[in-house]
Amino acid sequence: MPTDMTEGIRADSPPRRAFDATAFLDSPATRMSAGQVVDYQANETVYSQGDPSATVLYIQHGSVKLSVLSPVGKEAVVGMLGDGEFFGEAALAGKPVRRDAATAMAASRIRLVPKAQMIHLLHQEHALSDRFIAHILARNVRIEEDLIDQLLNSAEKRLARTLLLLAGCGTVDGPTRTLPVIPQEVLAEMVGTTRSRVNAFMNKFRKHGFIDYNKCGLTVHPARLNVVLGQG
Repeated sequence: MPTDMTEGIRADSPPRRAFDATAFLDSPATRMSAGQVVDYQANETVYSQGDPSATVLYIQHGSVKLSVLSPVGKEAVVGMLGDGEFFGEAALAGKPVRRDAATAMAASRIRLVPKAQMIHLLHQEHALSDRFIAHILARNVRIEEDLIDQLLNSAEKRLARTLLLLAGCGTVDGPTRTLPVIPQEVLAEMVGTTRSRVNAFMNKFRKHGFIDYNKCGLTVHPARLNVVLGQG
């Protein structure tokens, strides 16, 4: 019997593959119990604030904006999500209605998993449960970072960080990514500043080669945004 836990493990053993939530939810064994897949066009409402909170949603492809509307009609963008992200998870916490609204920012394919089925799948598939827990933890960390960002950083730095997050980079070392065009009004709401200031910063970023954008999309160069964030 080996005394070393690593003894007997081949050095050339292939690395463990990351769990593919899309493949799992689309598999024949799971598909029938994992709700329905719905295609949304750009700017189409996925759900509205105050709708019944009965499903957990998973983005197979596309991007979704989460926003909250105040009683006086002021909208605040609270999140931008992309491929492989869950949302609407408050349904699992017993929230009866949606506290936010979800809108497709680009053509998106989204799976709507009823609450009871989602609970069953999380109990049945430990890899899915691990992935979901990691998502919740990452979301909490991002909320804390957003709060610190709003309290301590300038609007210019907040915009740079927002662009990194929208590109799915998370850090300045991520690869160059191209996104659908995002209205500057939306960026202003996310950053907490005016559209005119966002426009000035975006022009400055483009002039210095941090980003490129036209009517076809927005390209983010994370390593170059390093300069704005002051992490170089």
